[in-house]
Amino acid sequence: MKIEKRWIVSFIIISLVAITGLLWQHEPASSDVFNTEDSINFADVAWMLTASCLVLLMTPGLSFFYGGMVGKKNVISTMLKSFICLGVISLLWVVVGFSLSFGDSIGIVIDGKTYGIIGNPLQFAFFDQVETKPHQVLGSSIPFILYALFQMKFAIITPAIITGALAERIRFISFLLFICLFTLVIYTPLCHMIWHPNGLLGSYFGVKDFAGGTVVHMSAGFAALAGVIVLGKRKNSEHIPTNIPFVLLGTGMLWFGWFGFNAGSALAANATAAMAFATTTVASASAMLTWVFFDRLNGRKVSALGACIGAVVGLVVITPSAGFVSIPQSMFFGFIGAIVSNKMVYWKKLKQIDDTLDVFACHGVGGIMGMILTAIFAQGENASLLHGGISVFGHHMIALVLVSIFTFGGSYLLFKLTNLIIPIRVSEESENMGLDLSQHGEKF
Repeated sequence: MKIEKRWIVSFIIISLVAITGLLWQHEPASSDVFNTEDSINFADVAWMLTASCLVLLMTPGLSFFYGGMVGKKNVISTMLKSFICLGVISLLWVVVGFSLSFGDSIGIVIDGKTYGIIGNPLQFAFFDQVETKPHQVLGSSIPFILYALFQMKFAIITPAIITGALAERIRFISFLLFICLFTLVIYTPLCHMIWHPNGLLGSYFGVKDFAGGTVVHMSAGFAALAGVIVLGKRKNSEHIPTNIPFVLLGTGMLWFGWFGFNAGSALAANATAAMAFATTTVASASAMLTWVFFDRLNGRKVSALGACIGAVVGLVVITPSAGFVSIPQSMFFGFIGAIVSNKMVYWKKLKQIDDTLDVFACHGVGGIMGMILTAIFAQGENASLLHGGISVFGHHMIALVLVSIFTFGGSYLLFKLTNLIIPIRVSEESENMGLDLSQHGEKF
């Protein structure tokens, strides 16, 4: 059997990374940055361990959610593209991803203060200094290693979300290369700019993103849009879901895991976590019902698929504000988010570019709506438009434009670069055969 050179190169890279990690000289955690282990709150540790497990479960849940929606010849390939992110992004996060996201800020100086665009890539490389002592700023009541692992789960699911748009026509090895580039070039700087204490968007612009509406869903949504434009339409774009029970199972796993996603972002077992837990489930319930009723009002049948998509859209929309709004407001978030995403799903112009599983219409648009609604409703003095924060709202809208351009434009260039290195689209023969057999030699 002839082995392609790209697979040999990939194996050599993995080998070098493993050996480098073994030889890497680790430095002890600095007492200037880390608290002692006496400051650990064991209730917070227990909750954050649980929340990390819940967020991890979301990626297999997403694989079932997407796998049930595609054609029978592409179920395994679609599910694997989500599942493989557990391996690829986990290692990438340990080697350099976490350091780029949460290392000391490298950016621009405004009024004598540095506002970060990216983190120092060497500070936490190979989890250097990422130990059991709590960081004074990043999760001050839990071990720093737990904070890093919790954030890892967010990095894993973000490129996995993109896969739904590219299903049934993207080459597997090309996808692996792209998600590495996307994580390093798009995800980590966006994560740093919004979630690092000195991040440009979070600290200077005041952008509020409680659990990843901007960092995760907008970035994935716009990357998906860029991907389908570069890839082009499928030869047969007829959409016949293979296994609706898979979609129902995946939705349940996503909803369950999302409690860790949102409530876990409080980084403590406290009242904010409890409120985020509540707003998450209420927004999803509201969006589910809104979606199925809105479908019926538009002459479509009430479907299990629609109910599942609606529920997930509600989860997406509430994510950036889960800890910032009230229960009635979360109900409205789910309601309006479902209507807007529903209209986008059936928008003819968006259908023409063949986003296979409507990733941009659900995650991208859902993230946009969440960001806008957060800027309007977030509670607290001068926290949003309704609480006197006119400038905060304006900054959110500026950031919305900047993030959209950065994530779409950057992802478009990365897809083009990937295509130059390894062609990203499978052959017409492989596409007709189905990616399960042509790419993986397996059959559903």
